[in-house]
Amino acid sequence: MKAARPQAHDAVATDRRGFVGMAATGLAAATFASQPVSAGAAAEATVSHHEKTFRDHLLECLGGPWPEACPLNVRSRDPVEFRGMRIESGRKDGYRIESIDYEVEPGDRVPAFLLIPDGVDAAHPAPAVAVWHQHNGEWHLGKSEPAGLAGNPMHHTGVALVKEGYVVICPDALCFEERQSPVLEKGNYERFEFLRLTVAGLCMAWKNILDMRRAIDVLAARPEVDASRIGCYGHSMGSTHTWLVGPWDERLKCLVGNCCLPTYAAIERTHLLHCFPNFIPGIHQYGDTPDIAALIAPRPLLLNFGETDKGSPIEEVRTGIERIGKAYREAGVPDRFSSFIESGVGHVLSDAMWQRTREWLARHLKA
Repeated sequence: MKAARPQAHDAVATDRRGFVGMAATGLAAATFASQPVSAGAAAEATVSHHEKTFRDHLLECLGGPWPEACPLNVRSRDPVEFRGMRIESGRKDGYRIESIDYEVEPGDRVPAFLLIPDGVDAAHPAPAVAVWHQHNGEWHLGKSEPAGLAGNPMHHTGVALVKEGYVVICPDALCFEERQSPVLEKGNYERFEFLRLTVAGLCMAWKNILDMRRAIDVLAARPEVDASRIGCYGHSMGSTHTWLVGPWDERLKCLVGNCCLPTYAAIERTHLLHCFPNFIPGIHQYGDTPDIAALIAPRPLLLNFGETDKGSPIEEVRTGIERIGKAYREAGVPDRFSSFIESGVGHVLSDAMWQRTREWLARHLKA
């Protein structure tokens, strides 16, 4: 029997953060809790001096430590009318969907869908997966695509995962769906946010990581979730988000990225224009994107690629996955990193990629 899957069609100064609080609408300076250290203490002991140094440089280039957490103030939003779409909670085939929002920074609320399998409750908690949506130049889409309410059925991955028994959260990334600007349209707002954050001493990746960590806070606080078994999955920009957040949130026990590891070497060689979270000011003098993904070791990481995907030139991808594999070997857990390059396939979520995704999540979150 074919496995169930979505169906396819074919340390920086505080004043830098303070500037964002003064300059940004809805992005006031906030407080954000540091991550639990228990699971990470042993991991820190296994990484080399070079990796620790790179981690320090990465944090500086991103914009410095994230502030302590403000209260989430989770709210139910039922129903919501947005751009002609009626968004409301309700029961579906084998699960229920909740429309919520929560505060990532004071005054900045993120809309999200929460998908909960039938039979899962506080007495019977389940593992959980955060799904980071793709970019695809479709700023009108965000959480609704993985939640199965809009977009390409290939990427209705949140629905596929809730039917596998996971609690799933699908949030909007900044500049997408309900987090667009009423003034600037489509990519103009994304460019504005990237530039605004950059001149403030931060970057889009810093903000995305903060928002994703808050999504994990939401999952960890839900009574239906076994907080010791949380993972994440993303396609395209969602894959970038996966290896960006991975080093900074050890509550993520299993990570899967599908079709996105554009190295700076490949970007320069091919003159590739890519989405803004990939660009961290100043980091290339210290390392490249595979070095970021390598910091996820020793936690399980799967990366899928299409051989003909122009967004992740395969020559540099092959070099990159060797670098990541080396980090896992040095951490003593070579079996916790896996990569798959599908020949003759481009920027898609294929049946083979989805099968590996399902198996990887089940192995590390359900065992």
